[in-house]
Amino acid sequence: EGAVALHVLCTIYMFCALALVCDDYFVPSLEKVCERLDLSEDVAGATFMAAGSSAPELFTSVIGVFITKGDVGVGTIVGSAVFNILCIIGVCGFFAGQAVKLSHWALLRDSIYYTFSIVALIAVRQVHTHSSTYSTLTHIDPANFHCAPSVLMVDELLSAYPHQLSFSEAGMRIMITSHFSPRTRLTMASRMLINEVSAGLNGRCRLQRLQSGNETENETDDNDNNENEGEGEEDSDGPVVPFKVPAGCCNKMKWLFMWPMSLLFFFTVPNCAKRRWERWFMVSFFTATIWIAGLSYIMVWMVTVIGFTLGIPDVIMGITFLAAGTSVPDCMASVIVARQGLGDMAISNSIGSNVFDILVGLGLPWALQTLCIDYGSTVHLNSKGLIFSVGLLLASVFFTVVGVHFNKWTLDKRLGLVCLLLYAVFLCISILIEFNVFIFVNLPMCRDIH
Repeated sequence: EGAVALHVLCTIYMFCALALVCDDYFVPSLEKVCERLDLSEDVAGATFMAAGSSAPELFTSVIGVFITKGDVGVGTIVGSAVFNILCIIGVCGFFAGQAVKLSHWALLRDSIYYTFSIVALIAVRQVHTHSSTYSTLTHIDPANFHCAPSVLMVDELLSAYPHQLSFSEAGMRIMITSHFSPRTRLTMASRMLINEVSAGLNGRCRLQRLQSGNETENETDDNDNNENEGEGEEDSDGPVVPFKVPAGCCNKMKWLFMWPMSLLFFFTVPNCAKRRWERWFMVSFFTATIWIAGLSYIMVWMVTVIGFTLGIPDVIMGITFLAAGTSVPDCMASVIVARQGLGDMAISNSIGSNVFDILVGLGLPWALQTLCIDYGSTVHLNSKGLIFSVGLLLASVFFTVVGVHFNKWTLDKRLGLVCLLLYAVFLCISILIEFNVFIFVNLPMCRDIH
């Protein structure tokens, strides 16, 4: 009777809220983590950036296993994987604004690991705890128990010298004893010698800095003044602020549309992009994660109602609508870095998100369900057409690498058009498979008979 339109509007609003919290709060907190760990651009894109922007897929899969008991998590992750590798690369090619060169190693490295994760997904259609228990028992070997005395010895050494040795120094001193092999003892002795020499050099540098302290004090004061001025400028920029109306008609419409959520985010999530909240990046990470979990739950709920009302299977909704919505943070982050000329970071983010989605987004909920929640149970995958969809994932990886190679390892509009056309072909084939056109894979949906 038209009430499904409210569910559609609610789903669209949840998509926008997910993009808002991920881009303005969640991704900046992960960038702070990458800065602290001093990661390179492609590694940061394939690890923390991929994990942060793939948080909606992870929560959607968790909700699909524990709450809705449906297959929407598998369909969402499979659909978002193809969306990431084809549609996001295509969008980056169109909106990069320039021809961006890509390195061979980063793309081939990520594609190989992505292929391994796809093969693992094909091999495991039902998640049994017996295999997990067996793999755990194979790692419990009596030969591995020699580590326990070493741990106890490190604890004793630390307790004997509580303020003189760190844990790493105590560990190295233990590993040069007769409990370890000669090669290990030689390696640890070399490391201890290098650390002592480095400590001596650092001491000399500190002495030189103390001697020239009068000269650097004035420079430090000037830098502090510049930082304070920059802080005032930085506070004026940043994410959508509920108390400041932006300029421009489109920006005002966006601000008005997202004002309720931006107000909630403003008071509940610290903005670690600003200098005064910079040390609160872990608090920003966890609070943004909680928001993503809640928004993902509402989104899955609304999409499930829409699919049932229209008679659309869960897997098709996941491959199309949910995949595009939950991949909004991946798409926006990749386009932003591609416009800055960081093509490797954009590609590593899209492919690394796929590896995270398959191995963590599916593996973590299944492991929790079969090992912690209901030990000995089995998570059944209802989509028999999943193997065909996953086969299309392998094809998408192959055609993407081949397309980049024939395009002379350049990200431009021509490569973007090819990737978008391949994504359209994938959607058509996947929908036909799930609607039993080629082979019978899905039973008809049950409806109430009045």
